[in-house]
Amino acid sequence: MKKLSYLFLFLFVSIMTFAQKDYTPSEENLKNREWFQDAKFGLFVHWGVYSVMAGGGDQGIAEWIMNQKQIPIEQYEKLPSFFYPTKFDPAEWVSMVKKAGMQYITITSKHHDGFAMYNSKVSDYNIVDQTPYGKDVLKQLKDECDKQGIKLFFYYSQLDWHHPDYYPRGRTGKEYTGRPQSGDWNQYIDYMNSQLTELLTNYGEIGGIWFDGMWDKPDAEWRLEDTYSLIHDLQPGAMIGSNHHVTPFPGEDFQMFERDLPGENTMGFNKAGTISELPLEMCETMNGSWGFNIVDNNYKSSKQLIQTMVKSAGYGANFLLNTGPMPNGKIQPENVDTLMVMGDWLKQYGESIYGTRKGPIRPNEWGATTQKGSTIYVHVLKLAEETLEIPALEKKIKSITFFDDGSKVKYKKSDKGVVLEIPSDKRNEIDTILKIEI
Repeated sequence: MKKLSYLFLFLFVSIMTFAQKDYTPSEENLKNREWFQDAKFGLFVHWGVYSVMAGGGDQGIAEWIMNQKQIPIEQYEKLPSFFYPTKFDPAEWVSMVKKAGMQYITITSKHHDGFAMYNSKVSDYNIVDQTPYGKDVLKQLKDECDKQGIKLFFYYSQLDWHHPDYYPRGRTGKEYTGRPQSGDWNQYIDYMNSQLTELLTNYGEIGGIWFDGMWDKPDAEWRLEDTYSLIHDLQPGAMIGSNHHVTPFPGEDFQMFERDLPGENTMGFNKAGTISELPLEMCETMNGSWGFNIVDNNYKSSKQLIQTMVKSAGYGANFLLNTGPMPNGKIQPENVDTLMVMGDWLKQYGESIYGTRKGPIRPNEWGATTQKGSTIYVHVLKLAEETLEIPALEKKIKSITFFDDGSKVKYKKSDKGVVLEIPSDKRNEIDTILKIEI
């Protein structure tokens, strides 16, 4: 284990050496970070030609189907000819996002299969040139986001199972693809940076770039200095985040956690035990899949997702909730229903989420706290007793009330802090919120 730990540390330090070590965020970038932290809730969209295969009969595959089913490139390249999303309505998507109380969208511009969901001039392996639909869905979505006041972020996979210069191969996408056992790694990075240039110059101002896939080759020379400098030069306000599962590298503007609350590692791959001072984000699925999967009915309840969002906010993190649109361009009805329930909840309780920062008490089994100015919101999610003891607060308590009806909460000091009385008739099934004025 020690040898593995030392190796991982060496690889980590090696990559850091090539990160944007002298990066100083622009004033615009810092403002966007504040906006990001205030926003708290966004929609993640995994959409690509893989949706045509709809999971291949297995739960949890979806956008990974090329690798999981070991489909050679020659065969996979037939998929775009079946991708014809005539029901795609960007106005409907963005209106749904607003009704759900979400503030931004992060959508896949290119996933691991290498297929670009926009009009790329760098490669004709894209939605405009290879599908009968022939339209740039990212352009349509960006135009609608601008109309309705929603920020748009682009997910971009650094991993590529299709490009011949992604060589040497990483942990995934190996012999079955039919690619030659040779390639020019630097030429691939140039290709990637050229596509990023397209995304940063052809779609107006974007929220940022959401990277994924570096974990496939953690020891590679990713030339992060070049890539991150390119992004910040083209759009100084754009935020960079990377789903590499380790502590953020210099040049990154927010830290993300995949299907885990910040600092946790229930998934086994979130190795960043340290929570940075950067803005934070947690992403999660509504069922077990990221992309559309017709057999995955393992949907999380709206209650579970709201409570996860609350705990995420308790860490000061955004909640990026995913949907995998169907190949016709429609959002799954089950997903829409869940989002509408969450939107209704936020209409009533959004004050305790939007614009807040992490509260003075770290999230735990019973719930979480958020804070906005001199108001602390205590979110009681699970409580068997009629009382809740919380640690002593640094500042004097002026009042404590129930959020729902404004009635006073009875409380008393204890040796460990403060004991709050929360009778059963004051409980809310999803989240009993108390407001503490200090």
